[in-house]
Amino acid sequence: MPKIFFTEDHEWLSVEGDIATVGITNHAQEQLGDLVFVELPEVERVVEKGEAIVVVESVKAASDVYAPLNGEVIEINEELNGNPALVNSAAEGEGWLWKMKISDAGQLEGLLDAAGYQALVG
Repeated sequence: MPKIFFTEDHEWLSVEGDIATVGITNHAQEQLGDLVFVELPEVERVVEKGEAIVVVESVKAASDVYAPLNGEVIEINEELNGNPALVNSAAEGEGWLWKMKISDAGQLEGLLDAAGYQALVG
């Protein structure tokens, strides 16, 4: 069973072992509105926690999505290239953005659980 975490930057992570699937939260996609473009990272890109690695563009604005942990991008959601609106319809599911191999599991300690995230967004 994966463990679910959230960041204060409105990303969610589903963690199984040392692999995290990352996306933006329902709250974030609601704030952005209809997505028209998602710029995904390169597979094998090594990322640092806090680094902007994805750009999501909506009819309202473009926003960065940040790496929640140190690690390496191992897969991207290719389906978003032709269907960025999948993030709007299933932000915390099929609309995931990338998967990464976690290089510092200790960083999970600083993330929020579902109750903590709900408290953050009210």
